[in-house]
Amino acid sequence: MNNDDAVRVIPNTLTIAGMDPSGGAGILADIKAMSALGAYGCAVVAALTAQNTQAVTDISPIDPRFVRAQIDTLFADVDIHAVKLGMLGQTGIIEVVADRLGHFKPAHLVLDPVMVSKSGDLLLEQKAIGALREQLLPLATLITPNLPEAGVLLEMRSVETVREMRRVAERLRNMMTHGGHRWVLVKGGHLPGNDTIDVLHDGDKMIELPGHRIPTRNTHGTGCTLSAAITALLPQLQDVPEITKRAKDYLVQAIAQADALKVGHGHGPVHHFHALWSGKPLQ
Repeated sequence: MNNDDAVRVIPNTLTIAGMDPSGGAGILADIKAMSALGAYGCAVVAALTAQNTQAVTDISPIDPRFVRAQIDTLFADVDIHAVKLGMLGQTGIIEVVADRLGHFKPAHLVLDPVMVSKSGDLLLEQKAIGALREQLLPLATLITPNLPEAGVLLEMRSVETVREMRRVAERLRNMMTHGGHRWVLVKGGHLPGNDTIDVLHDGDKMIELPGHRIPTRNTHGTGCTLSAAITALLPQLQDVPEITKRAKDYLVQAIAQADALKVGHGHGPVHHFHALWSGKPLQ
């Protein structure tokens, strides 16, 4: 063990999101990504779904009072270094989460504004969008909308070009609190063609992260995985562009290795542990 290993503190990270029983998205995917990237993952369940790789068949909300109890109980005992927000579902949940995180003030808060599942099912009530925009955006260190989500947040159509993505990133950054260093990552996975360029913006720098579409249908939970990866790395590294690049590289490899898994008959999960599993059974 070298000196760096001896003094390294494993960060505690938290995901507040929904439960996907198939394990491809939501808190189960978040915990896998956080674990793969060297963080200890905690979770607060904000919504329950009946879901597989093909569809969301039912959603059961969690009582906001119980979400509050989960958050308060966890923070009373565990030093949380970074928080990721995913599927929250309802206005009442958003209000409670905003109130408690405003109270505890975690050093890093990543907001993935989950609105629609990979299968096209709505995961956020229409009337809750305003609460997300007004109460959570100002608290976030970094937000990670895809193109349709960015359009909804800005009450405009989904953009289709990198040039439009730059303008959207500027507008979203202006909606965030100006104190401290805040970032917007507009994800280009919905761009037409084979390029999947992401745009990262902090109000000053505008950074393009290039990428190419990988030929697989196993892309369930890609947004959850990327935001959770960033959350895991934020307490470990200082440079947000480098963190985002590493998180994207991790996701690209997870997608590239996704066909090694055989989970369901629809959009299967990415391979969160591609770097850790040899494919050989334990002896």
